[in-house]
Amino acid sequence: MSEWWTYRLEDFLLFSPRVYWRMFELHNAAIWPLHLLTLAAGLAIALLVLRRPRRHGLWIALILAALFALVGWSFLWSRYAVINWAIAYVAPAFGLQALLLVIGGAARGSLAFDRRDMTGRLGLLIMAVGIVVYPLLPPLFGRPWASAEIFGIAPDPTAIAALGVLLAASGGPVPLLFPIPLLWLLLSGLTLHAMGDPQAWLPLLAAATAVAALALRRIAR
Repeated sequence: MSEWWTYRLEDFLLFSPRVYWRMFELHNAAIWPLHLLTLAAGLAIALLVLRRPRRHGLWIALILAALFALVGWSFLWSRYAVINWAIAYVAPAFGLQALLLVIGGAARGSLAFDRRDMTGRLGLLIMAVGIVVYPLLPPLFGRPWASAEIFGIAPDPTAIAALGVLLAASGGPVPLLFPIPLLWLLLSGLTLHAMGDPQAWLPLLAAATAVAALALRRIAR
């Protein structure tokens, strides 16, 4: 039996890249045209964040909570876990994130979107990556449009956009809402890296940028 340190990351993959991206194609075909609704929800979140009134925090949190619950159940639990048994243990984390968002948004005055500093502007940029850029990636990486990852449908753009929203937010519960999206993007980036997929850098870069922004915010304080 080989020693554990002789294993490489790709040795733990339970599926091929072809199976992985085919999963997105099948999922997109199965739930179309729900994509239009989730993209509209992303646009609504962006507009509410830009307007910044404190009372919008509840609506933003509730929309994000619904999307995390949808992705956790319809994609991670019902589809991804079929080809990767470990995802069955990860999917509930998206449900937990949805619950934390509801609790955080419902707490009176807990979430505000009044940040006008560099971190807030960076959050808007990251949000745009998750909502606008991700659906456009397939041709850049030699994949069919049918495999596109859509905000509110696929986990990576949903987690990335959520990080952007949180970077633009302030309030007591905000720090508790970062770990799950960050950990998911780390897991996803490592999975893509193990597959040798050039897109692996994107979720890892988004997570690293969010962590760096949080560190700079703390230093500034």
